[in-house]
Amino acid sequence: MKVFRGLPNAASRAPCALAIGNFDGVHRGHQALLARLREAADTLGVEAAVMTFEPHPREFFALQAGDASHVHLRAPARIANLRDKLQSLADAGIDRVIVEHFNVQFAALSPQAFVEQVLVRGLHAKWLLVGEDFCYGARRAGNIDTLAAAGREHGFEVVTLPTVCNDGERVSSSAVRTSLAAGDFDRTRDLLGHSYRISGHVIHGQKLGRTLGFPTLNLSLPHRRPALSGIFVVQIHGLADHPLPGVASLGVRPTVDDSGRVLLETHVFDYHQQCYGKVVQIEFMHKLRDEEKYVDLPTLTDAIARDAEQARAWFLRQQPVPMAATDRI
Repeated sequence: MKVFRGLPNAASRAPCALAIGNFDGVHRGHQALLARLREAADTLGVEAAVMTFEPHPREFFALQAGDASHVHLRAPARIANLRDKLQSLADAGIDRVIVEHFNVQFAALSPQAFVEQVLVRGLHAKWLLVGEDFCYGARRAGNIDTLAAAGREHGFEVVTLPTVCNDGERVSSSAVRTSLAAGDFDRTRDLLGHSYRISGHVIHGQKLGRTLGFPTLNLSLPHRRPALSGIFVVQIHGLADHPLPGVASLGVRPTVDDSGRVLLETHVFDYHQQCYGKVVQIEFMHKLRDEEKYVDLPTLTDAIARDAEQARAWFLRQQPVPMAATDRI
């Protein structure tokens, strides 16, 4: 899969079937849309392309309004980082992803300029798939009707995909955020079609966990507001040929740091090898509790010990109970 930061250069502008959206989480609804995109691209004999945005448009507008201190309130929490989004799009068979920098210039494009500069000259779109509530251009002045008219003028087809439901519930990024915030990983799995994971490179931290007796591998999250926070039972992928059990803290570490930086710290049980620079996936299994601020490090250490004990007990409960001798055939 080819990834472009902004519109491709002239040499890379092959005709495409295109879908536009934030695609946060790439849930079952997104997956249905991407499958339809892949089908259309194959029928037309063109590449399947996705345009997505960084930062999220609502984050951008909150900052433009001078509301930097409240971006986390005005913009939606992030389900996935860009690495995980791109992997999900690759898994869906997408050929090309355009990560458009959502900035002042892009936000100011009129609907006509968006069509002509981005869809026609920039991407050579021959077929366009969007949600039923899609709006585009400055002040969201463009809608499905104006887009369909532009498609007739410029020679691309516009298709909308109805809402996807799961057991009568609309599948949406908002529904995924709600389930993650509640620590409901069974419901999250139903909405995503797979377990919830965060991946990234293991970075160096303050080494505080090591001094407390609980060394951690650390992943930095680029966005200010993840869709969940707290202490979790997790499985770690990428360190061995099978997932390893552990316990993780996702949040701002209020006891030891007042910067507001979001960090995912994972203590891997009974694992003592260096893993800096490796790419790992943290799979969330169960929420133990919310993040708390403690009065001192000894109190924090006691809390971490209890969390680790509870996580180990959770894994033991998941193991099948052996049959009694009288039950065996």
